[in-house]
Amino acid sequence: MIPPDRVATLLQPFQRLAGGRRAVGDGLGLGLSIVAAVVQAHRGTLEVVARPQGGLEVTVRCPSAAGTSPD
Repeated sequence: MIPPDRVATLLQPFQRLAGGRRAVGDGLGLGLSIVAAVVQAHRGTLEVVARPQGGLEVTVRCPSAAGTSPD
């Protein structure tokens, strides 16, 4: 399980928790920091919550562009 007080740390580049938490491969700790940067660039919001059963729940919301259609 991911300690709730460590979630914000995971949004910084090159941050990883102790070994044994990844399903496959050796990550570099960039995934969530890239997501955070993209969301910020699009003036959106990012909510990351540690789930009691393990893992994270990540919600990304980005404003729609005025005058565009979803086609």
